[in-house]
Amino acid sequence: MAHLPHSLYSAARPEFLNAGKSGQPKWSRFPGILRCASTESLTSLTQNATETELKYMVSQHGWGVRRLRRDDEEEIRRVSLVQAEAFHIPLALFNDFFFLFFQAEVLSGLLYKLKNSPPDRYACLVAEQTGEADNSSSSRVVGVVDITVQTENSVLRHFPGVEEYLYVSGLAVSKAQRRKKMASTLLKACDVICYLWGFKLLALRAYEDDAAARNLYSNAGYTVVESDPPWTSTWIGRKRRVLMTKRIS
Repeated sequence: MAHLPHSLYSAARPEFLNAGKSGQPKWSRFPGILRCASTESLTSLTQNATETELKYMVSQHGWGVRRLRRDDEEEIRRVSLVQAEAFHIPLALFNDFFFLFFQAEVLSGLLYKLKNSPPDRYACLVAEQTGEADNSSSSRVVGVVDITVQTENSVLRHFPGVEEYLYVSGLAVSKAQRRKKMASTLLKACDVICYLWGFKLLALRAYEDDAAARNLYSNAGYTVVESDPPWTSTWIGRKRRVLMTKRIS
């Protein structure tokens, strides 16, 4: 899965998704459910827009992806739990205590980003089984990914002329729902956000030795453009990562 920074780390609304990077509206309204298939171009997805608000950005493989509801405290806590379970490294002693501390850190980071990030610069996307979004229980959220506008030079130096890009991080799926194409559906929703916001480049990082994650990202259209230098692991003891990017046309 994508690297979660040490700092740790809404349903989609038209006013959040209407304007791209240029400030010009992308769609005035959206279809009730926007379905994505590998053979469809992102441009073709806009042709059937109606007066119905968007329910899901992407609906495929039995999963629907939408924005986190910023005013739903229970759902926000559920998202922090899904991410904490995915990224927590179990400890031999006092594991339960340290897990609660770790989840609190994840929750704090999420709340900070939701409060301080403009809705067209940061999005937390959540996945649930289609047909269950109207259930009042936010425990239906079983997958999550963050997407943030960034300007990191270590990425942009590979793409002359590009000023900003979207960084994908915190991709997490509940253990019981893995290997069911949910992660692929979440990545497809990142493509949609990238298009709607008017960006052309997506980037993420994965551990060099995590073959499963790298295969997932490769199948989603990402390619490796850079690896951490060897001394990263030999001198400072950190696992080496690769930078993977994807262009959206």
